[in-house]
Amino acid sequence: MNIHGPDPTDISRHGISRHQTRDHGKLSYYRTNEPTHGFSPNLGSCKERTHATRFISQIGKYLLLELIEGDHVFRAAELHSGLERVCKVFDITRYQESLAAYFCLSPHKNINQIVEILLGDTKAYVFFESSHGDMHSFVRSCKKLQEDEAARLFHQMASAVAHCHDNGLVLRDIKLRKFVFKNADRSVIMLDGLEDARLLRGEDDSLSDKHGCPAYVSPEVLCASSCYSGRAADVWSLGVMLYTMLMGRYPFHDLEPRSLFSKIRRGHFSLPDSLTPKARCLIRSVLHRDPVRRLTSRDILDHPWLSPENLSPGSGRGADGNDASDQKVPDTPTAEEHSGFSF
Repeated sequence: MNIHGPDPTDISRHGISRHQTRDHGKLSYYRTNEPTHGFSPNLGSCKERTHATRFISQIGKYLLLELIEGDHVFRAAELHSGLERVCKVFDITRYQESLAAYFCLSPHKNINQIVEILLGDTKAYVFFESSHGDMHSFVRSCKKLQEDEAARLFHQMASAVAHCHDNGLVLRDIKLRKFVFKNADRSVIMLDGLEDARLLRGEDDSLSDKHGCPAYVSPEVLCASSCYSGRAADVWSLGVMLYTMLMGRYPFHDLEPRSLFSKIRRGHFSLPDSLTPKARCLIRSVLHRDPVRRLTSRDILDHPWLSPENLSPGSGRGADGNDASDQKVPDTPTAEEHSGFSF
């Protein structure tokens, strides 16, 4: 990981060969309706300049192309190679705290890594590998996944979570949107975004804050008057993701948050006979209401449904392509997925 203190500058036009990479027209020109502030009014030491309808921000050797999330996550590209990156902008006084989870983890192939950090006067620019879409969008486009494909992807997701748990990190906000594809053929998946993770002190993983997305939150988080196991709550969220991947819908669904939480507390869900017994067994083992009886993230990796023979391509296991009318994942974030809920 490289950390530098560059002299960021903004440019309104920069010539780059169109043969270096895809979308190079966007590297040289970007149209915006914000001629005064460019991409962001808070890019630290950048000296913003305007140019009628074209504007690009240059941070060191990178170009910031467009906002892709909130007001601090940008699609970016290396200036000379054209290699795409994702840039997250943090306040210079808080970036180390925000990135603490990354600093404590050893590299893992299924966790998105920091490529480089550039420090400005007031902002830190943190560059990550780019992705090829997220799991939420993928499941929605497929309606639901066949078991062989779901098993290969879920094994990687559980492996990333287990690596975090083994290193004293509780994720707290696990959901399909947090997992993105590393390659264009969508065979490798990465956990993207550890900013909400909590570093543990010792083996005690007790948490008391109510953090996460309603659709993925565990019963004990809703019911606990004091503390709950952070690792067990993460495993419940993994179970919600697995169910959604195989069924094309959430196990607990309601537009009204209070009713949704009631369903989660009861923990009742249905599984069709079209799923294999091993798949049904794993789902029930991770969506167990009792966190003590729930599998751990390491236990998940040893489950027979994720055995090497079941992870081989083309096994064709699972349900047919017929979809019930309610078997679909919402296109845009709903109240069920809103982070930082309170009750």
